[in-house]
Amino acid sequence: MAQTAAKQNPPARLAAVHRSFREPRINLDGKIVMITGGTGSFGKRLTQTIIDEYKPAKLIIFSRDELKQYEMAQRFNPAEHTFMRYFIGDIRDQSRLEQAMRGVDVVVHAAALKHVPIAEYNPFECIKTNVMGAENVVRAAISAGVGKVCALSTDKAANPINLYGASKLASDKIFAAASAMGGSDGPVFSIVRYGNVVGSRGSVAPFFKKLIAEGAKELPITDPRMTRFWITLPQAVDFVLSSLAMARGGETFVPKIPSMSTVEMANSLAPGMPQRIIGIRPGEKLHETMVPLDDAHSTLELDDRFVILPSHDNSQRQHYLDCNAKAVAADFSYVSDSNPEHLDAHGLQMLLEETFNG
Repeated sequence: MAQTAAKQNPPARLAAVHRSFREPRINLDGKIVMITGGTGSFGKRLTQTIIDEYKPAKLIIFSRDELKQYEMAQRFNPAEHTFMRYFIGDIRDQSRLEQAMRGVDVVVHAAALKHVPIAEYNPFECIKTNVMGAENVVRAAISAGVGKVCALSTDKAANPINLYGASKLASDKIFAAASAMGGSDGPVFSIVRYGNVVGSRGSVAPFFKKLIAEGAKELPITDPRMTRFWITLPQAVDFVLSSLAMARGGETFVPKIPSMSTVEMANSLAPGMPQRIIGIRPGEKLHETMVPLDDAHSTLELDDRFVILPSHDNSQRQHYLDCNAKAVAADFSYVSDSNPEHLDAHGLQMLLEETFNG
């Protein structure tokens, strides 16, 4: 029987806050792993998790910023962690990607241009990195015989209204079709789509905390109606590792995570502080979507996530149904303003503690 995410009673409504997303778990022991964009917030957290929990043969950090690589190498020193490798390179350069991927078993593709207004004002650069770069990663992975590739997406890729979201939707479509391109013995490609990361660069929570610490008299609010999905960096890393274990080719995995309005976040961090409405930036949405209505027919629901099956290949449906997945309702969509799991002040504090103390 078709079902949608059920409305939860109050004691259970914050279950998403403390979901671990740790099962199933891919085994990276003895594997050669590569992270594109590995010097970013996600890449550094994934690196720490791999160091803490696995014994890889090699862990390759692939990025184009030598300063960030130098700084990361101070934290994850190759002299101490002898499996660490730092490769300077750009995903716009397919030949460099092919060289870096030789012998690689698992690739996590995190490199992207992610700033919405910057993408709007620099459209050619956004397309070169987010779309053509995705194609280069796919071609290099197939050429190198990589085993599994997981590409990071964003909620902005669903029903996009800005170039960043549109470019990531194009990237998602490339990776969803890539398994078929690679053939039966080619890499298993998949996509992970999640919401805003609490505490990441550009996130509103640390921005508000910074203003409060500096003695601000008011907090800027883009629109009092705005809502967003929220996930912690540890949850995001665990979800990627779990999705890598589950992936069979072409799926988009979407975690069940809580939502909160920016006004509620401001009230939680600074109760009673005045707020000033500044208006939505170019390319911003009031609410974010992670599973659009038009994808309902190809979406299945598990306890902790949704799985959007590739539109060109529905052969995996029975596998997931055998794993206790359920089809969602024909009118289902997963949107931040109607999300049954609502983040309150206590839940926000839990996420911030996990982010900064985890």
